[in-house]
Amino acid sequence: MRNTIIRRVIVLGAVASLSLLAVQTYWVLRTWNLQEQEFNRRVNQAMLDAANELAQMNLFALPTQKLVQQVSTNYWVVNVNNVFEASDLEHVLGKAFETQGLKEDYEYGIFDCSSDQMVRGKLVKYSTKKDGSPQLAEPLPKHYDQDFIYYFGVLFPGKSANMLSSMWLVIGFTALMLLTVAFFIYSIFVILRQKQLSELQRDFINNMTHEFKTPISTINISTDVFLKNEKIQGDPRLHRYSGIIKEQVLRLNTQVEKVLQLAKIERDNMELNVEEIDLADLIRNISPSIELKVIDRNGNLHLNLDAANPLVRADKLHLTNVLHNLVDNGVKYSKEKPDITIGLHNEAGVIVLSVQDNGIGIPKEHQKRVFDKFYRVPTGNVHNVKGFGLGLFYVKMMCKEHRWKLSLKSELGKGTTIEIRMPQR
Repeated sequence: MRNTIIRRVIVLGAVASLSLLAVQTYWVLRTWNLQEQEFNRRVNQAMLDAANELAQMNLFALPTQKLVQQVSTNYWVVNVNNVFEASDLEHVLGKAFETQGLKEDYEYGIFDCSSDQMVRGKLVKYSTKKDGSPQLAEPLPKHYDQDFIYYFGVLFPGKSANMLSSMWLVIGFTALMLLTVAFFIYSIFVILRQKQLSELQRDFINNMTHEFKTPISTINISTDVFLKNEKIQGDPRLHRYSGIIKEQVLRLNTQVEKVLQLAKIERDNMELNVEEIDLADLIRNISPSIELKVIDRNGNLHLNLDAANPLVRADKLHLTNVLHNLVDNGVKYSKEKPDITIGLHNEAGVIVLSVQDNGIGIPKEHQKRVFDKFYRVPTGNVHNVKGFGLGLFYVKMMCKEHRWKLSLKSELGKGTTIEIRMPQR
């Protein structure tokens, strides 16, 4: 995988994850605020109702200002400014909370002006213990306000926990989102690790390939010396063996060059020497060398160059290699005498270059993968066709670099046609 693709994946993934986190955080805070506002509203109303009923029971008037104050997120004080009984307070509080639908455990206390502290505190629980024992509470904090002379306070100790429990659905989605973000981070780590291992493997192959160049060149030169020697030329057996060595050295050198070219492509440093090319003239010029491969198998090469104005912009060297690779595949995978057709025709502003053979064909389940690097169609234990699975991969990479469209049509036992669509000049 190229560095640019990995950077895009990381950047887009990070932006998406941060956006999801921001949106989820916004909705969690918004839900919390709405629930807290609703809770505060109901508590304030319940405090007002309790104070009014307490005043009616004890026949006193309530202050007109500063009647109910929220001291903290879960603590309220009510300035009744008169004497009342603790039992009356507990009764009116329970009734007011029930009216507002509040089923929160609460602790109440009454301020004693003589001792200047909160006294007679009690914790009222909706879920009592099994033994039914009364729940005692610590004294509530005093409210420092000179206008509050005789008042009572109510504390909700489990407010935050109960609000969180009511938001279980939102919290569940948040946990799933955090799990997704964590999985994305782990995936990026795995991708970077695999990329590092892939680069080590690729560097090893490239270094080994470069090391092969020197002995291959030496063997090639030595073979040329043998072939030019009069004694070798006079001995048919030695001359044939020297020719075999020459042929195999050239084949090995071709494979090494393919590996080096693909390494350049994968490292994003492939430089194309693009120029305007008459595709029909190019095919006619290289057809003699292509035809030699076909004639070696007693086959036939046909040229159907019917396209009008077949001018394209391409790298001449790589385009020539693409043609050689396609014809090589057609020749290698022909069971009988190969019959290869190279065609050109026009299609809505594009030139279509096609190479058709009468080979064994490619099964449908393998057609999508034949252009993958090192991939070869499985043939069981029979390996009568030699190669590394680099030819069609090279074709695909060159089409990608030139922004050409590559397609394949094949039917098992009837041959294969590969088409390349190039923008027409």
